[in-house]
Amino acid sequence: MGQVILKNAVKRKPGFLYYVDAKGNVMEVPMARGKKKGKGGKKVVIKNAVKRKQGYLYYIDAKGNVCEAKMVKGGRRKKKK
Repeated sequence: MGQVILKNAVKRKPGFLYYVDAKGNVMEVPMARGKKKGKGGKKVVIKNAVKRKQGYLYYIDAKGNVCEAKMVKGGRRKKKK
């Protein structure tokens, strides 16, 4: 789906959620399960990992790679009359 930018950048730990924030940092946050909230706060794993481009989505895949994918304009197609 997306293009790999950094290979094996993050060593994933169970019970944590990983994402790329607005500044391009890779963040680690404990996951909330059910009514139990995640304890602890955000932690920067890699600082300035990505220089973000407009129109792209950045994510961490299951292997720990930092990837980017071009965003598609959303919305439904209008029916022809």
